[in-house]
Amino acid sequence: MATKLAPTRGNLVKITRSMEMAQSGHDLLDQKRQVLMMELVRFIDSAKTIQKDVERIFKEAYDALQKANISLGIDTVEDISEAVPITTDITVRLHSVMGVEIPDVDPLSDKTVPSYSFYGSSGAMDAAYSKFRKVMVLLAQLAEIETSVYRLAVQIRKTHRRVNALEKVVIPSNRADIRFISDVLEEGEREDFTRMKMAQKKTKK
Repeated sequence: MATKLAPTRGNLVKITRSMEMAQSGHDLLDQKRQVLMMELVRFIDSAKTIQKDVERIFKEAYDALQKANISLGIDTVEDISEAVPITTDITVRLHSVMGVEIPDVDPLSDKTVPSYSFYGSSGAMDAAYSKFRKVMVLLAQLAEIETSVYRLAVQIRKTHRRVNALEKVVIPSNRADIRFISDVLEEGEREDFTRMKMAQKKTKK
């Protein structure tokens, strides 16, 4: 595609500077993409581990709940569960990784605090309560990791598009413009040199 700029030395300087900035931006974005990819891989590995733990603890928790339902009855288990307080002390902080806001959930304790009377309950109910508390702790960790993975993936996709735009559109276009203007200027210099030589020959005659 031919350049729309006039083939002047001033425009050549401008395009050369633009080319240098585009190349520098490309290199920085490529580094950012690599750092984000490393973070993404790390979070994905953690997510796989926690997902396995969640699956295992969930099964154990439902097994314990089933035993509690059998020993106490579903209605009694529901009544006891009403006494368990809703967890509201979940603190989420944010830290930046190459401009991406990544959440940090403060670790929750998996220890259970007695919130219902032991009278009318059973060891099966205590076991179910304890297991589901561990499920909540793991789900908080999993939510942190999955949110981080999503945000990193979105930013990686955006960065990849920008890198491709610079690599395949902006930089090649600048190179073509520089080549075109340089060729025109060189041709002009050759013509001027030729005219000067011819003028010198005429003056000698």
